[in-house]
Amino acid sequence: MNYRHAFHAGNFADVLKHAVLARLIDYLKRKEAAFRVIDTHAGVGLYDLSSTEAGRTGEWETGIARLLDAPATGRAGELLAPYLDVVRGLNPDRLTLYPGSPLVTRRLLRVQDRLTAIELHPADAALLKANFAGDFQTRIIELDGWLALGAHLPPKERRGLVLIDPPFEKPDEFDTIVKGVAKAHRRWPGGTYAIWYPIKKVDEVERFRKGLAALAIPGILDIRLTIRAPGPEPRLHGCGMAILNPPYVLEAEMADILPHLANTLALDDGAGAGTVWLTAAS
Repeated sequence: MNYRHAFHAGNFADVLKHAVLARLIDYLKRKEAAFRVIDTHAGVGLYDLSSTEAGRTGEWETGIARLLDAPATGRAGELLAPYLDVVRGLNPDRLTLYPGSPLVTRRLLRVQDRLTAIELHPADAALLKANFAGDFQTRIIELDGWLALGAHLPPKERRGLVLIDPPFEKPDEFDTIVKGVAKAHRRWPGGTYAIWYPIKKVDEVERFRKGLAALAIPGILDIRLTIRAPGPEPRLHGCGMAILNPPYVLEAEMADILPHLANTLALDDGAGAGTVWLTAAS
């Protein structure tokens, strides 16, 4: 499964990923001390929804477009506002652009905070550098993101978040995640780690979740969203975010956000969302 960002910009998976990302950053901002966000598979940072890639799939039409057309109210609306304000800020008239994780992050940082965005694909890395040219708060590195889990941890700020969002081009990507997270956590046990993953083959996903649980790292919260029922053949019908060291408020925030996302982004009656603790908090 090749999940290169440009083809899926603004789809339901991006919506979940960036909604969760914004909540994690909001929590980090509750303290005055600086923090760093490390994005291990950053992509290009900004996507034209009319481009060849995004236009070919049109997945954004049942993702971010739906969410903007059916804004949440009450507590869910308040919690989603920082993320959606970033999207609206890029699209004052009509929806034509979608921010990748680096740009969502950057728009939410304070002056003392920093972003390290890592991308291996040469063409994507060049575009990423161009999109952040002259930004002293952002460091762009052309590198295999898995190497960053060793060489760039812990950050000098000693506070922050690692976003892991690989393209799933290789059949062993789930195993690579488990190994990479284990290594990263040993180097920086105090960091928060947010791992995005696709839900396509149910048995494969369950093995991944059990692999994370077997690391015996206290407090792994798994956030799940499906937009349709599984088909007779494997297909992307959902996604998840596994969070290591989640903020204590995140589970309750997801209880407010997830029902709205599931209802708004549903493609059939198989849609749903929820959270599960893979390991208990200490």
